[in-house]
Amino acid sequence: MTSLKTKIFGIITIIVVTIVSVSSLVTLKQQNATITGIAQRNTAMLTETIKGSITDAMLSGHSGDIRKIFSQISNQKLIKTLRIIDESGKVLNSANPEEIGKTAFSRSLLAYKKGITAAGTYLGDNEFVSISPILNSPACLECHDRSVKVLGLLEIETPTDYLKGFLSTTKRETIFTAAIIILLQLVSIFFFLVIYLDTPLKSLLFSMQQIEEGKFVTSPICTSSREMHTLSRQFNRMVKRLQILMDSAVKNEGELVRTQEKLAHHMEIHLMNEQLEEQLREIESLNISLKERIEEIEEANYKIADLAGELEDKNTTLEQAVARLSTLQKVGLGISSTMETAPLFDLIVKSTMETLQGEKGFITLYEPESDTITVSTLHGHHYHGAEPITMNAQTLNICSWVIANKLPLLIPDLNEYPQFGKISPLGFEQKSVICVPLHASGNVIGTINVVNRIDQSPFTGEDLELLITIGSQADIAIKNASLYEDQQRNYLSTIQSLVSAIEASDSYTRGHSERVTNYSLMLARGLELSAERLCIIERAAILHDIGKIGIDLAILHKRGALTPAEILHLRDHPLIGMRILEPIGFLQDVRTCIGQHHERFDGGGYPYGHPADLLLLESRILAIADAFDAMTSDRPYRNAMLVAEAVRELYRNAGTQFDPELVNKFVAELIAAGIWVKPDIRPTEFSESISNSIA
Repeated sequence: MTSLKTKIFGIITIIVVTIVSVSSLVTLKQQNATITGIAQRNTAMLTETIKGSITDAMLSGHSGDIRKIFSQISNQKLIKTLRIIDESGKVLNSANPEEIGKTAFSRSLLAYKKGITAAGTYLGDNEFVSISPILNSPACLECHDRSVKVLGLLEIETPTDYLKGFLSTTKRETIFTAAIIILLQLVSIFFFLVIYLDTPLKSLLFSMQQIEEGKFVTSPICTSSREMHTLSRQFNRMVKRLQILMDSAVKNEGELVRTQEKLAHHMEIHLMNEQLEEQLREIESLNISLKERIEEIEEANYKIADLAGELEDKNTTLEQAVARLSTLQKVGLGISSTMETAPLFDLIVKSTMETLQGEKGFITLYEPESDTITVSTLHGHHYHGAEPITMNAQTLNICSWVIANKLPLLIPDLNEYPQFGKISPLGFEQKSVICVPLHASGNVIGTINVVNRIDQSPFTGEDLELLITIGSQADIAIKNASLYEDQQRNYLSTIQSLVSAIEASDSYTRGHSERVTNYSLMLARGLELSAERLCIIERAAILHDIGKIGIDLAILHKRGALTPAEILHLRDHPLIGMRILEPIGFLQDVRTCIGQHHERFDGGGYPYGHPADLLLLESRILAIADAFDAMTSDRPYRNAMLVAEAVRELYRNAGTQFDPELVNKFVAELIAAGIWVKPDIRPTEFSESISNSIA
C-alpha cells in the first residue's frame, strides 16, 4: 500500500504544479498583452511623429523634403513600409519610389474606411500597421481645395520579429523560473514531510511495536513540532497508564485465582502446607549442602586465579619467545638478502637492541696483527670523534676479555664486576652488559654487544642465549660476506688489469683511470655522498674506459684527426664496456654509469643522447673528471692544457656539456685542496697534487 507520506507529497505536488503553471500562464498572457500594447503605442507615436515632420515640411512649402524624410526613416531596420496613400489606395508618396502612383492593397486602409477616422494601429501577421490621416488645414487652402478634408493617409508597417523573439525568450525564462520554483517547493515540502511527518510516525510505530512485544518503555518519540510533542507526551502517558492497568489486571487476576483456589481447595491447601513443611526441611538440608558446595567453589576459584596468574606468566614468556624467534628470523632473512658486511652488522645490532630492549648496541672487530679492537657498528650513542674507535686488545675491558677467553659474558650488574669499570671506552655508563664473541674460520674476529636495558632492569640468561644464537648466525654471514667480497675483489682486479693493459700500450693515457678516479672521489666527497655511492663512483671511474678493449689500436694511437667513421667506431666504447660488465651482477649500477659517462647535460652526448634528468649523479661527476683529465694530459694530437685553461673550458661548457652546479663544486674542491693556486701549474705537478690530496 502507498505510504501516507507518498500520498500527501503526490497531492501537494499536483497542487503546486497546477498553481505555479496557471500563475505562469496568466503571467505570460499579461506580459504578452503588455508588450504588444507598448509596441502598438510606440508604433502610433512613431506615426504621429513622422506625420508631424511631413506636415511641417508641407506648411513651410518644402514638399520636396518629404522624400528625404522617407529616405532617412526607411534606412531604419524597425520600419518595413513607409508611404502616403489616398482614400482609394493610390500611393501618393513612398520610401520605395517604384510603388508611387500604384494602387496598394492594405488591410489598414479597409479598417480606416470602415469608420476609423483618427490614427490607428493594426496587428498584422508579422508586423504592426499604423495609418493616420493628414487633414486639410487653413494653412493649406492656398494649395488644396477647401472641400477636401483628407489630403492623404500616412501608412507605416513595423516588423514584429524582434517582439516575437523577446516574447519567446520571456516565455522560456518564465517556464524555467516556474520549474525551479516547483522543484524548490517540492524539495522543501519533501524534507518537511520527512522531518515533521515521516520520522515522527516511524518513531511512533516503533514504540507501538515495542508495546506489542510487551516492552512498556516511555521515551521522547517525536518532538519535531508542538502537535507531535503533545502526541508524544500523550502517548507516553497512555503507555504508563496501560502498564499500570496491565500490572493491576495481572495482580487482580492472580489474587482472584488464588482466592478461588483457596475456596475450592481448602483441604488440599492444608495438605500442601504439610508437604511444604516437609519440603522446607528438605530445602534447609539442601541449603546446608549448598553452603558447603559454595565453599568448595570459592576454594576452586582461588585455585583458578592462581592458574590464571601462572598462565599469564607463561603467555608473557611465550610472547618473549615469539619476539626472540622473530628477531632470529629477521636476522636470518638479512643474512640471506645481503652479502655486504656493513648493512649486515647494522641489521644485527638494530634487531638485537629492539628484541632485548637495549639502550646501546655495537659490534667490534679484532685485528690480530695490530692486536687492536675497532668498533664497526654503534647504535644508541653518538661518537664525536673523526677517526674510527680503536682500542688496544691488551687493555682490560669486557670486549678484550671475551676475545681473549673466546667465551660469552653476561654481567647483570656492573657493580659486581669492578675490574671492568662502569664507564665504557666509548664514553657511556655501563649498568648491565651482554657480550658474545664472533667467529670466522675457528678464530674470534670480534664481539657483538648490548648495553643497558631501556627499563634499567638487568639482562638475563635467556637474553644471553638469544645473543649467542644471533652470534652463531652472524658467524655464517660474516664468512659468506668475506667470500663474496673476495670474489668481488677478484673480479675487479681482473677487470682493472685489463684496463691497465690498455693504458700501458699508450704512454699518453697511462694513469688516466687512476687520475679520473681521484678527481671523481674528490668531487663526490665534497658532495658528502654515502659510502655506497662513493664505491659506485670509484669502480665506475676505474673501469670507465674498459670498452676500449674492443676499439682498434690504430684509432686509439692515431696522431692525426679521426675520420667520421673512426669517430663513430670510437664512440662505441661505452656500449662495449656495458656489454663486458653485463654478466657481473654486483656491477649493474657501475655498468649504467659507464654507459652514461659521455652523455651531455643538454642531451647532445652519446651513445643514447639522454638529457640530464635521465643521467645518474655519478655519471655527471665522472663526465667532468674524465674531461678535466683529458684536457690536462698530453695527447698524440695536442699538448696538455694549463689548469686555468681547463677550468675555463669547464665553465664555458657548463649547462651544455656539464652540470653547472657540479662544475662550481669541482672548481671549489680544486681550490680547497690547494691544487689550483698557480695559473701556470703543469699537468705532472697537478697529478701529484690531486693524488696527495685524495690520499
